Amino acid sequence: MPRVLSGLQPSGQLHLGNYAGAIKQFLDLQQTHEMFVFVASYHALTSSRDPAALRAATRQVVVDYLAFGLDPQRVQIYRQQDVPEVTELAWLLSCICPTGWMDKAVSYKDKVAKGLDATIGLYTYPILQAADILCVDADIVPVGKDQVQHIELTRDMAQRFNHAFQSEVFILPAYRLAKAAEVLPGTDGEKMSKSYGNTIDPFLDEKALRKVVMTIKTDSQPMEAAKDPEPCPVYRIFRAIAGSDDPRTADLAARYRAGNFGYGHAKQALFELLLDYFAPARQRRAELLGDPGYVDEVLVKSAAKARTLAQATLTRARTAVGL
Repeated sequence: MPRVLSGLQPSGQLHLGNYAGAIKQFLDLQQTHEMFVFVASYHALTSSRDPAALRAATRQVVVDYLAFGLDPQRVQIYRQQDVPEVTELAWLLSCICPTGWMDKAVSYKDKVAKGLDATIGLYTYPILQAADILCVDADIVPVGKDQVQHIELTRDMAQRFNHAFQSEVFILPAYRLAKAAEVLPGTDGEKMSKSYGNTIDPFLDEKALRKVVMTIKTDSQPMEAAKDPEPCPVYRIFRAIAGSDDPRTADLAARYRAGNFGYGHAKQALFELLLDYFAPARQRRAELLGDPGYVDEVLVKSAAKARTLAQATLTRARTAVGL
């Protein structure tokens, strides 16, 4: 069974963009693949300076993963700091990684351009990411287009290490692009992102959720006008969650085109969809928040399985270099 690895930084409450762009894919993959999904707490230190906030956000991501439906019988969900072998492996990789490879890393340049401090941690981010992937012998890493370069760097580091030490320590992972889907718009019509403050949290209580949905920016066409649903962020969010093949999506599109259908009606339809679609997740989340011991148990068991793989990989790597 192919092994899949993915990770997400604990940068705040998960939202519809996270669900549509990544978690939906995880729910499909867990049926046919061995999965390891971690919360990238070490990576978060490149920007986090609030210990309490980091602890809370890390915990919340784990709870949300479970609430959305990741099955701990099929998926190992763990915190990056609970598999410390990755940091030693990152050092071994850094000793064979040319600085020029890091100089070319697009994500580093983008993040510095956006105002993050140009720290060594941020500069060597792709090396730690490579260690995350290689330590569990991942076959496949689901990524967006912006992360393809990091997987290619991981493959380059693995090959260079194997060649330098005349060994076969690492297998070469492949990337898996997310299904060609549009970027989910936020409440302002731009890409849904916590950094833009335009997200929709499906776990909000009903009143707050409806209030957020009703703030989605639309154009000024009158209610009686026939409308093209395709450019409308309300329709695009509806389609991303329900699915393009869902009869409810076709019905909503038809109502746009028929006229006498206002954006307020569309927003109400989206609100009702979110309540219905995420009802099981909302219930699971409430149960999980009331049972912290279960969440702890998942983390301990998952980290143990991840560490077993990481320790074996690290042993191979240490032996190869002469340690």
